[in-house]
Amino acid sequence: MLIRSIEKFLRKYDMPATKFGRLAAQDPRFVLDLRMGRIPRQATQMRIEAFMNNYIADLPEPAHAH
Repeated sequence: MLIRSIEKFLRKYDMPATKFGRLAAQDPRFVLDLRMGRIPRQATQMRIEAFMNNYIADLPEPAHAH
């Protein structure tokens, strides 16, 4: 279920639901709507899953201590 994957992602990256929605779906209410029963289209679900799978690659490299 997509919402379960998103909830795990939010906990893992300590990300607010609204930020996830803006980044992944261009909709700050996306996660809140899913929690209320919204069912996304297949293409939307695939785009969200791709966002979560590629998120690590998009993170900036950590600064090295001197």
